[in-house]
Amino acid sequence: MNLLPVIQNGRGAQINTPNSFQKYNVYVEELTGEEESIQTTFQYVYPKTIVNKVESPDLPLYYSLNPYQGCEHGCIYCYARNTHNYWGYSAGLDFESKILVKKNAPELLDKLLSSKKWKAAPIMLSGNTDCYQPIEKDMEITRELLKVFLKHRHPVGIVTKNTLLLRDLDLLKSLNDLGLVSVAISINTVDDDLRRKMEPRTATIKKRLELLEVLNKERIPVTVLAAPIIPGLNDSGILSLAKKVAATGVKRFHHMVVRLNGDVGPIFEDWLSKTYADRSEKVLNKIKSLHGGQLNDSTFGRRMKGEGVIADIINQQVALAKKLYLLHDEPFQYNTSLYRAPKTMQLSLF
Repeated sequence: MNLLPVIQNGRGAQINTPNSFQKYNVYVEELTGEEESIQTTFQYVYPKTIVNKVESPDLPLYYSLNPYQGCEHGCIYCYARNTHNYWGYSAGLDFESKILVKKNAPELLDKLLSSKKWKAAPIMLSGNTDCYQPIEKDMEITRELLKVFLKHRHPVGIVTKNTLLLRDLDLLKSLNDLGLVSVAISINTVDDDLRRKMEPRTATIKKRLELLEVLNKERIPVTVLAAPIIPGLNDSGILSLAKKVAATGVKRFHHMVVRLNGDVGPIFEDWLSKTYADRSEKVLNKIKSLHGGQLNDSTFGRRMKGEGVIADIINQQVALAKKLYLLHDEPFQYNTSLYRAPKTMQLSLF
């Protein structure tokens, strides 16, 4: 008798891959259906620094800040999964079920922005993991970080898939009045059934489109991040997505193709074989065609656009979508002139 693969509902990854930094690994390799549903656990951590310099020349940001390590959203394709190894965990189920909470993040940011050595440059919240993932509703670390940015009149960007961002609309409006904030909302499909499988604990597509409408109405700069585009799964919906985005009034539209770096490769392959067994091999071959026969290409400038026939088709669809719906990909220009070092701020009072 052939048994169907057991799917862990509410989770993206279905396995824990080994941690290459550990000599011994204990992890769930296959789910049998007998395990209890995997519960999310949270642990406070107190890092010494909180802002990371972004060295990648093909990313339009200078610094990133992540108040949480690991992400309960559980997006199966997430490149950030690999960073969980540094904390002693797996990039698989651990990444989305063992969340590290950086409780002292606001204090560290305030200390940094109070330094006379700091020079204003946009800092991106969620350069790695979503700053509005579910635990933020209770922790409010992201809200406190936004207060620090406003206090210092310092530019900040946000990337999220969660409508919890609207809780902080008051702070976003104050930052926007000074030209200090932009928001990127990640939406890569209009198919909510596919969304539930790829991004099991994220806001629905309907809710994200409504979020775009609110932000656009408040004139807060918004970019739709159509990423990743995965050939054989969501590439056929590019025009439909662009049409729905345009209907919200949002005009910035940016895309990236999938790349399965490090442990994300075997995690994605396992998920694909269990979730879309009928087209698993075809999807993997299409992904490989984007990256010279591999699941990942780390070459700057090429890794997020891909190469080859399928990459060209995707890029042509995006270009057509932008033309049809008057969308563009121009980056937001932050106001960095309002930030002042503490000494300068004190002198300006006299």
